[in-house]
Amino acid sequence: MASLIHPSAIIEDGAELGADVRVGPFCHVGPEVRLGDRVELKSHVVVTGATTIGPETVVFPFAVIGEIPQDLKFRGERTRLEIGARNRIREHATMNTGTEGGGGVTRIGDDGLFMAGCHIAHDAQVGDRVVIVNHSAIAGHCVIGDDVIVGGLSGVHQWVRIGQGAIIGALSMVANDVIPHGLVQGPRGELDGLNLVGLKRRGVARADITALRAAFQMLAQGEGTFQDRARRLGEETGSDYVRQIVDFVTAASDRHFLTPR
Repeated sequence: MASLIHPSAIIEDGAELGADVRVGPFCHVGPEVRLGDRVELKSHVVVTGATTIGPETVVFPFAVIGEIPQDLKFRGERTRLEIGARNRIREHATMNTGTEGGGGVTRIGDDGLFMAGCHIAHDAQVGDRVVIVNHSAIAGHCVIGDDVIVGGLSGVHQWVRIGQGAIIGALSMVANDVIPHGLVQGPRGELDGLNLVGLKRRGVARADITALRAAFQMLAQGEGTFQDRARRLGEETGSDYVRQIVDFVTAASDRHFLTPR
């Protein structure tokens, strides 16, 4: 099917549009942009830079996608933004391209919901099925795992990793790494348990949830350092979900960890 472009929209020479793309009133699509099949830009959307948007993604009014990083070290080097399929990017959301020092690419996975006013900074790596709630900000170089939810008006510090399935409560400032399936809440975010609601919604087996609860208790109250406890868990566990936590904690990181209180 042919694309449907509103007469007031500006599509610069060089832009590539897939089949059945819809570009609404007063949108601006830059010359290095690639829009996948059935992408829809509602109205007043700016997509610029070396930006790729995957199929069936919908971008709502006044979002700005692919602008240069908000990083004073950026000197105009060629960097990219890659957005996956079936994302919903709501009003006034912003997503920046990468920087040379951070790998050069900001990546967004599939099936995400990025609510009004949220920000994804340079070189962030965001997984699949992620929800970033209104006016939350993901700083540069962050790694956000699959199935993560970041509550409204929250901030994630640069270089922080948030493991798969974790949930960040509203109004939290997250300055250190969050284990997979962790629950963080509080003005200065603290690891306050597991994301049990999320685990149940995804159909995780009761045995794995029980194993995760036992693992959390060991991380909270066991002997030795946090990483020592995680290594002991790795020697004892038979749960793939607990193994995710062990692998996350023992991997290289530029930050400390939020530890159970």
